[in-house]
Amino acid sequence: MPDAVNSLAGKVALVTGATTGIGRAIAIALARAGADVAITFRTGRHDAAAVATEIERIGRRAAVFQLELSDPASISALARDLRGQFECVDIWINNAGADILTGDDARKSRLEKLDQLLMVDLRGTILASWEAASLMQEQPDGGVIINMSWDHVLFGMEGKNPQMFSAVKGGILSFSKSLARSVAPRVRVNILGPGWIETEFAATTMDPEYYRGVVESTPLGRWGTPEDVARAAVFLASPDSAFMTGQMLMIGGGVVM
Repeated sequence: MPDAVNSLAGKVALVTGATTGIGRAIAIALARAGADVAITFRTGRHDAAAVATEIERIGRRAAVFQLELSDPASISALARDLRGQFECVDIWINNAGADILTGDDARKSRLEKLDQLLMVDLRGTILASWEAASLMQEQPDGGVIINMSWDHVLFGMEGKNPQMFSAVKGGILSFSKSLARSVAPRVRVNILGPGWIETEFAATTMDPEYYRGVVESTPLGRWGTPEDVARAAVFLASPDSAFMTGQMLMIGGGVVM
């Protein structure tokens, strides 16, 4: 892959859910590649401000917006506010999603978890993608939409939580492919499929034996990092992937091939 430095110079990017983990890493990587970056948060205002400060230290412009993905009015307001603050939005990355694995939400019932994933991850991604496509189709140079799926939607995994993730993230994959056909050639739509990425769940909640088992079952012999995903996001956002649309890049160390 070519050097990412300045590959996005002059571009404006939005990353939803960019306060921690994968979203934060993507936002920082986009800034290092030369883009001005807008980020969203739901409740982590302090974390969002810290990410914005880091983007500005890199020398790029940052903007912060609050977003509730389960609320269509909030998604529409985000698109409107972006139009008001920036001349255009070249890159829109739908990273935000519901966390049903840590904190209070991990103790919700199975039905509550399913409803949350469907409302936030699937419906939220669809509505946000429609807003992004509408905005970009009015721009002279179109734009790039990147949605977040999961490598195991192509492989399967045992368990109730994986079943729900497969349904929702598989829906995002299928939707994104249909959207890519609908908005081409002005707008490109691609998908990131992270696998075992070392985020808060892996660090604080997962059984240590299971953690070691992931390493042993991964051909590349380690967990992925948020930065691994971020580098793939920069590639899909950049002109280096100009002849790609409707494709999923899997960042999973070879577990799913």
